[in-house]
Amino acid sequence: MKLKVVLFPSDEGIAVSVPSLPGCWSQGATREEALANIAVAIQEYLESEIEPAEGAEVREIEVMI
Repeated sequence: MKLKVVLFPSDEGIAVSVPSLPGCWSQGATREEALANIAVAIQEYLESEIEPAEGAEVREIEVMI
C-alpha cells in the first residue's frame, strides 16, 4: 500500500502527516527517521479499531485501488 505523506520542518526536526488518515502524525530528527516513524504510525493507525456508536450497523466492504 502506498500513501502520500507530508513533511514539515519543526523545532524537533521533521514532522510528518498522512492527509488520508486524519490524526496520523509522527516525527523524527531526520527525514529518514520521520519516514520510518510514520510507517509504524500508519500500521498502528490501520490496526486500531474504534468502537462504533450504539445502534450503528457495522459492515466490511472490499475496495479496489
